[in-house]
Amino acid sequence: MTVRPLVKRTARAVLLDGDHLVLIKRTKPGLDPYWVTPGGGVEPEDRTVIDALHREVHEELGAKIREVVPCFVDTVEHIGEDGGATGVKVQLFFACRLESMDLSQRHGPEIENPCGTYEIERVPFTRVGIASVHLVPLSLRHYLDANIEGVGALLSPDLA
Repeated sequence: MTVRPLVKRTARAVLLDGDHLVLIKRTKPGLDPYWVTPGGGVEPEDRTVIDALHREVHEELGAKIREVVPCFVDTVEHIGEDGGATGVKVQLFFACRLESMDLSQRHGPEIENPCGTYEIERVPFTRVGIASVHLVPLSLRHYLDANIEGVGALLSPDLA
């Protein structure tokens, strides 16, 4: 069995605010807009992947989250930005609820030195709502489309 080297891990939030999914609309010059879940790379200073998730959500949204539960993993081929470090990137997705958000607290490279725009949007957490945006990665869109009720069940009070 060939094991591909793990070169990057990200922590991403399937973030619910009531019955809406909180997403970031990314608009880059020369590309069609697309939507992503809040989150980003796990850094060496992050004690855990969940610590990275909290840090990234605070950076990108100025937000605090609660009820963090693993829900989905996406593994993709990854080639480093400099053409080196090939292997796989593992995106770890966590279902969670929005506790609070203060947009004035947003910070980090996406905010301070953006490449395009980062607009926070809420879409209904329904099949129609998810289909209304170009959510990436596509594997997450398919997972959510098939598991809306399941993600809700992951966040039910009797699971904790």
